[in-house]
Amino acid sequence: MRAFVVEKDKNGEVSSSVKEVEEPICGEDEVLIKVTYSSLNYKDALSSIGHSGVTRKFPHITGVDVIGTIFETKSNHFEVGQRVIVTGYDLGMNTDGGHAQFTKVPASWIVKAPDCLSDKEIMSYGTAGLTAALSINELINNNISPESGDILVTGATGGVGSLAVTILNSLGFNVVAISGKSDKIDFLKKIGSKEVILRDNFLKDSAKALLAPKFAAVIDTVGGDILSTSLKQTKYDGVVTCCGLTASSDLNTNVFPFILRGVRLIGIDSVECSLVKKQESWEQLASKFRVDKLNTIIKEITLDEIGDAYKELLNSKSIGRYIVKLN
Repeated sequence: MRAFVVEKDKNGEVSSSVKEVEEPICGEDEVLIKVTYSSLNYKDALSSIGHSGVTRKFPHITGVDVIGTIFETKSNHFEVGQRVIVTGYDLGMNTDGGHAQFTKVPASWIVKAPDCLSDKEIMSYGTAGLTAALSINELINNNISPESGDILVTGATGGVGSLAVTILNSLGFNVVAISGKSDKIDFLKKIGSKEVILRDNFLKDSAKALLAPKFAAVIDTVGGDILSTSLKQTKYDGVVTCCGLTASSDLNTNVFPFILRGVRLIGIDSVECSLVKKQESWEQLASKFRVDKLNTIIKEITLDEIGDAYKELLNSKSIGRYIVKLN
């Protein structure tokens, strides 16, 4: 089968390319999936350059999410022909991922695909959509509604950010987006942002201990100074979710937003969260979170185009979502 493979030579040099590899063999309590679509995420891009925090096993196939049909099963819980989704866990890190025509996974990683979404639609959401849905659920579960006020989304041109903007807009929220890309303001407004703040302008007063309250809630996808400045501008009893670190893994802040305004900072993890929570989120993406603007966010590519797309991701030049068509 064909797959996008990352390799490391005896000198520690990492390279990646599309190669012919052996089809995986299905073991006990495992399923073999014939992949229709996968996608590209920032974690995939890090894996492609051999980042030790993501991948330590070589050779290795990238792809942290997959949609496809069960081709073979040695699990009593699934049948051949079922449409299934796998996101997170160790997929695409130290377990061969979805950038291949077939992938083998433990049955305990699988959720059933919603019938009303096509394979292409499902992977247009992918891990990014799942993360956005988990983030939005935290806002709703903590009593944030459209009447609460503006919702800030950081890293808004990225996969999680662009889907969060689109879903929030469809739910009636007033969305304010942050981006470092001045040429993408029109794109952000097209997908649902009512206002766009450029990153440099947003960070102008970031050294102050506290800033005027502006946002009922924040979905942060980048970390670093953007997150700390967002916390300082969150209204009383507001909610801030955090799911990414493309700006920085550091968080330099103070306690004032928490003890003076009761702001809640909630971490979002779509990798190890329970199958129950994942299944619920996929059902939401197929129903009340479903949007009709996916084509404005996605770019469909082939295995042979993954390398160039990774360069875009690593250089912060990507917009929206890349989805990879396999079989």
